[in-house]
Amino acid sequence: MSGVTDSPFRRLVKRCSGDSVGLLVSEFISIEGLTRKIMRSQIRMMFHPEERPVSIQIFGSDADLMAEAAKIVEDSGAEMVDINCGCPAPKVVKRGGGAGLLQNLPRLENILEKTVSAVSIPVTVKIRNGWCSESLNAMETLKIVEGSGAQSLAVHGRTRIQLYRGEADWNIIGELASEASIPIIGSGDVLTAADARGRFEQTGCSGVMIGRGAITNPWIFRQIVDEMEGREAFDPTWREKIDAIEAYRGMLLDFYPEKVAPGRLKMMLSRLIKGIPGAADIRRDCMRTHDPFEMLELLTAHCDRFGILDMDSAGITERLRRREFPVPSSAQAA
Repeated sequence: MSGVTDSPFRRLVKRCSGDSVGLLVSEFISIEGLTRKIMRSQIRMMFHPEERPVSIQIFGSDADLMAEAAKIVEDSGAEMVDINCGCPAPKVVKRGGGAGLLQNLPRLENILEKTVSAVSIPVTVKIRNGWCSESLNAMETLKIVEGSGAQSLAVHGRTRIQLYRGEADWNIIGELASEASIPIIGSGDVLTAADARGRFEQTGCSGVMIGRGAITNPWIFRQIVDEMEGREAFDPTWREKIDAIEAYRGMLLDFYPEKVAPGRLKMMLSRLIKGIPGAADIRRDCMRTHDPFEMLELLTAHCDRFGILDMDSAGITERLRRREFPVPSSAQAA
């Protein structure tokens, strides 16, 4: 979620899903950048009071720097510090960080022991189930994590070699959950509330970690709680979606320089208008402007023109099926 789960995005998720979000996690931050006080790393660590509880995720391969960075995180007021041992990016693993640590468990053990000793806040760990199909060492890694005093383990059910291809293996997550003395958090391919419920029932894990599913649906955590408690999952109306985009615009303008906000707002707007009648047309019009306020004016006018402001996605889908929208031939529901 590097480049995605910054403070404005986390605030948007919290706004849309409320207390259904158990924990917000930052973008991962280089321990070298954090300990050297590099501005980009310091910005990535910033969080708003609305975001609590929040965990700051760090990565690297040097035990002393990891402990020092964790202390900086603690001093920032974050509730937890998370060590990333799952990132598959070549530029991270070639320096021994991220999923690269799964190839050097003695180094990981040293890192965890020093980091846990350096701070009083909980230290948690995020891993993949191994480097490749021939080295599925998640169970061995779990024992190291437990022995170090770390307090939970999140597991993405793919190997590093898989990157994001294929399907996540939740059987391994279930095996870990049945053996662990600490909470096991499952990750991978949880895109809907029904997905989450199925994974809980399948594995007995303590929680699910959601990344990509929240990018296009910041209400997903609220929907999961609805699903787990037997209610119909919340389906926001288009007025509620526009209100969320408008709130996100304000968060961006509060957090970033003025020139940064339009690009990030365009990305979020493009994701959230999926399914709207004439999406291609409104997406094109919004991409042409660099004025965040004009983007919302265009979107609101478009929704008003189609008379859908108070409709949810189910209502729109039904009216599209019945061909009740006067969608121009150049526009399609995307």
